[in-house]
Amino acid sequence: MINDFKFLNTVEKQDKDKGSSLRFLALSTFVFCLVTITSHSQVSSTIDSTTIRIGEQITYKIEVEADTTAIVVFPEGQTFLPLEVIESYKIDTTKHEAKYNLIKKYGLTQFDSGSYTIPRQKIIVGSKPFFTDSLKVEVKNVIIDTTKQGLYDIKPIIKVEKSVGDWWKYLLLALLLIALIAFLLYWFIWRKKPLTEEEEIALLPPYDRAKLALKKLDESGYLKNAEMKEYYSELTFIIRKYLDEKVYDRALESTTDELVNRLNLLKEGNQIELSKEDIRNIETILKRADLVKFAKSAPDIALAEIDRKTIDIEIDQVKEALPEPTEEEKLLDQQYKEEQERKQKRKKVILTVAIAAFLLFATLTGFVLKYGFSYVKDTIIGHESKELLEGNWVTSEYGYPPITITTPKVLKRMEAPIPDEMKDKVKISMFGYGSLIDHLNVAVATTSLNIPQGQSQENGQGENEIDLNKAVDGSIKNWENSGVQNIILNKEKFTTPNGAEGLKTFGTGDFPTLIEGKTNKGKFTILSFTTQNILQQIILTWKGNDVYADQIIERIINSLELKPKEEE
Repeated sequence: MINDFKFLNTVEKQDKDKGSSLRFLALSTFVFCLVTITSHSQVSSTIDSTTIRIGEQITYKIEVEADTTAIVVFPEGQTFLPLEVIESYKIDTTKHEAKYNLIKKYGLTQFDSGSYTIPRQKIIVGSKPFFTDSLKVEVKNVIIDTTKQGLYDIKPIIKVEKSVGDWWKYLLLALLLIALIAFLLYWFIWRKKPLTEEEEIALLPPYDRAKLALKKLDESGYLKNAEMKEYYSELTFIIRKYLDEKVYDRALESTTDELVNRLNLLKEGNQIELSKEDIRNIETILKRADLVKFAKSAPDIALAEIDRKTIDIEIDQVKEALPEPTEEEKLLDQQYKEEQERKQKRKKVILTVAIAAFLLFATLTGFVLKYGFSYVKDTIIGHESKELLEGNWVTSEYGYPPITITTPKVLKRMEAPIPDEMKDKVKISMFGYGSLIDHLNVAVATTSLNIPQGQSQENGQGENEIDLNKAVDGSIKNWENSGVQNIILNKEKFTTPNGAEGLKTFGTGDFPTLIEGKTNKGKFTILSFTTQNILQQIILTWKGNDVYADQIIERIINSLELKPKEEE
């Protein structure tokens, strides 16, 4: 800016007569420079230290001055590579007159020693892009005094136990629900419920039940209230009920004459040793009761009490008159009781099974309506891809430059066959899970080509010596040699979440199986990247019509990050 002022003064001294035209030209130059300086001063970047030790954090600060109406977009993600972002702080905003002063800070670090350059960062203010300056950072080793610190052998590999996960919560919930249902079934079906008074009376033998009924009749208060009809109805019901259970099974529905005739016939047939006087007493009381109930007769209370005592005596007489049951009758009675118990138990079992089946059906129906039949079926029966999708995934780096990827299983190192004549020119680092015949195959390969510098210049290919299309065609050719048929592929540009650009090849094919001559429909995706004579490929194959495998592949691809090779 000072030079601009000197230039303006010199122009005025040399020729004052040129007037306004030259003065306008100089003033325009000054204004242009001023505007340029002001525009660049809107964005600035600084770091709190240019030298750190391995693993230490530096704070990278971007300061932007913008109008209050302008939208400012700061860089996000791993745009500071080769340094790693360990924390992105919130934007600090202050207002100055009609402008905002925005400060965005990032915590950066590096775990390898060396000299690194933080690349220029792109900030968008409104619709205009601005770039910060690149900054140098020196990462130094931690100096260790080996004379005081002893040296030790490398510790052996320790097997890490898999995390338990959240499955135990669902198991605990299921066990609690099962326990609750079992308790309810026991409480309402299998538990021996306390008997009511009526049930306890019903379990008594007929004789004891009749005696208890007479006692309750005395406590009823019918005689005190002169309720003769109710009193005689209860009294005759007691004797009829006893006779119905022990002597004549139609005593309750028979008329007085019919019942008396039946008793006389049983006596004459020597089936019951009951005297004629006893039969006459029973007949007298039954007929008097008929008169009370139907002819509205009203006997004295004293007579009613006598009739009650007579019935009590006759019940005893009937009991003594009944023959003792034979062993066969006792056995039949015992078998009847056991059969009744078996029927009751069978009824409980059927009811329990029906309730359990209904609850299971209702639960499955609910899950099917919410998640779909296929998901419920695969959860119950089991599905290999579903178990991988819902298992514990692993995020790791493979090869150099490192490829960061998240997979259902850890990728194991694989030996890549290299012809002897190519071993000096090619170096392949490969990690994988599964194979072409499996339901899921994940492979990460890094190929380094040792091409002399002179040859590179003759070819005129510059920095990237590898043709991605030819590399993919080579992989497809190897698949065809391995038995993959009917390959249909598409190609398109691909960019990883952290900005690395490459080639995506995807399609379908018939993949071989363990059975010779038989193939399965499958899908594949090959992601290819190249930089500095290095080819990086992520190869994914999976069975077709597998929704869980589709979700696995999508998650793997979305997790992919590539880091640039550090300059030596």
